Amino acid sequence: MIIVCPKCARKHKVNPDILKSHIDSGKNVSATCRSCKYKFPVHMDQLVDHPVEPSMEKSLGKQPVDRPKIDRPLDQVTDPMGKDTSGEKNTQGERARKICVTLSKGGVGKTTTSVNLGAGLALAGYKVLLVDADTQGQSSYILGKKPKAGLTELLTKELAPDECIVKARKNLWLLSGGKSLAGMKRIIDRKSFGAEWTLAEAMEPLERRYDFILIDTSPGWDQLIVNVLFYATEVLVPVALEVMPLHGLSEFLKSLGSIQKYRKEISLKYIVPTFLDTRIKGPQLLYSKLKKIYPNYVCPPIRYSETLAEAPSFGKSIFEFAPGSTASADYRELVRKVSMDDTALV
Repeated sequence: MIIVCPKCARKHKVNPDILKSHIDSGKNVSATCRSCKYKFPVHMDQLVDHPVEPSMEKSLGKQPVDRPKIDRPLDQVTDPMGKDTSGEKNTQGERARKICVTLSKGGVGKTTTSVNLGAGLALAGYKVLLVDADTQGQSSYILGKKPKAGLTELLTKELAPDECIVKARKNLWLLSGGKSLAGMKRIIDRKSFGAEWTLAEAMEPLERRYDFILIDTSPGWDQLIVNVLFYATEVLVPVALEVMPLHGLSEFLKSLGSIQKYRKEISLKYIVPTFLDTRIKGPQLLYSKLKKIYPNYVCPPIRYSETLAEAPSFGKSIFEFAPGSTASADYRELVRKVSMDDTALV
């Protein structure tokens, strides 16, 4: 069986037995070209119903033929704004991975990490919705956008989801926060029952449109953060390599344990050390201790870089502002870690 890469025209032999497990389900799969590393959809119904003729195999035998890497099932995709995008990474019918970026302590790089992780995943070809659940609404500022509506309008159902979401970059959409969320917190507090599910109920229709939904939260602990934790399934915690943020991490994990008593689906997945200053010993010692205490969760650190502080004033992500910086390299590594794709942004 022969398939051809649509990008470089490289021909590949495919063993039908490898695809057998997916044939009964009627799903398509994606393949990665061994030559140019391009990922493309493989329509199995065509492969099964239209086998290669012996004469064609003979002619193809004179040309270089590789075996592609077969990836996860890939269905037809619908763009979040209605545009057909068959063959891209998002899979219609599959729910997005829901990751909240949170820590009760402020100033640890939650918004910076949310925006740059989202931008990196988008550059890697994933469809990403960035949800700003912070009353400061700084995600919009970092991305250089001024949305007229956002999360508040979605939660109150004043506007349809498509009117609340703005496209910030290719493959990256933004559901902005801001001061109006302060009033939303009071509305949630006044609910007589089911208050913790307000966000989950509003976001449920959007889950099949994206590969990742990243939720940036505000410092502290309030009803909106509880809503985020009742919606997300994965927790990413940025921790500045200082004593107080580490203390804040231990307190947050206690609060997360309380949430897990009522919602088993959520779990800590990533601890991202931030502001690693390699010029002094203190942060490096704290990083070493953090790895010993949480060896299964600690990600490669984000090194201190002036470019991270400068990029927001230009309305750009770190990949746009300083693609060759150490901060860009560190966030690329985080993208590979979270996406579980070692070839992303290489």
